Amino acid sequence: MTRAVAMWVMGGFVAMTAAADDGRLGVQAYSFRHLTVVEAIEKTRAVGGQVIELFLWQKLAPDQPNVVFNERASPEHIARVQEQLRACGVRAVSAYFNNSAFADRTNLETNVRRLFEFARTMGLKALTGEPPTEHLDLVERMVREYGIELHFHNHPKNPSRPEYRNWDPEYLMSLMKDRDARMGFSVDIGHLTRSGLRAADVIRRMGPRVRSVHLKDVVDASPGSKDVPLGHGVTDIGAVLQALREIGFQGHMVIEYEAQTPNLEQEVRESLAFVCERWGSK
Repeated sequence: MTRAVAMWVMGGFVAMTAAADDGRLGVQAYSFRHLTVVEAIEKTRAVGGQVIELFLWQKLAPDQPNVVFNERASPEHIARVQEQLRACGVRAVSAYFNNSAFADRTNLETNVRRLFEFARTMGLKALTGEPPTEHLDLVERMVREYGIELHFHNHPKNPSRPEYRNWDPEYLMSLMKDRDARMGFSVDIGHLTRSGLRAADVIRRMGPRVRSVHLKDVVDASPGSKDVPLGHGVTDIGAVLQALREIGFQGHMVIEYEAQTPNLEQEVRESLAFVCERWGSK
């Protein structure tokens, strides 16, 4: 056990100190997608996460199983989530959106503005997703108006979808050329590995455009490779953390666990502890 992590066995909470003490390490709610938002917040606290990145198609709560928590949430539903965050001592830093806001061209600006209004109401630092590239000018205008960051996400290279280019770091960097500095990337290191790329090299290439990180490890460098706890796969997590130090990374890092395993909670907890132990080490 290092100075960067102390395990509180009671409740399984990981108290994070040293470099992780600034509250930037947590969980992507998608890891607990079989649960509701209020339950995912509770689980984030239970595994030792300090922050949560929401995703905007998760159900709200066990007693409201038909309510989806997204940018159209009522003030009452937003208040319920905010109260759960306060009660659990977890901070919501971002929300992953799908592209439904961009589907209706007639009401495009109204719908995209609703996303940013939601982010401001929730006190989020950023919105995360893969907005259509033809609408990046509109997104940039909203970033400047609301002061909410845009974290463009990557998924794996897919041989069956050659038109998909968001796995390619050079293409992604071209999208951000000359854009507002608050527009950058939510770098998914597992998806980089699945695309046959070395995540640490990509982080160095993107530099200050790396605004947040989805942490995951995978069995091998193939598109459908299964998640495993950090340190048990082929991604060099130590090299990733070193690259983040080198670029002066100040964003949040979240564990996103796609595999729904019988030991999910323990594996997410183990992954958080793995990062916490190493983030403060040079």
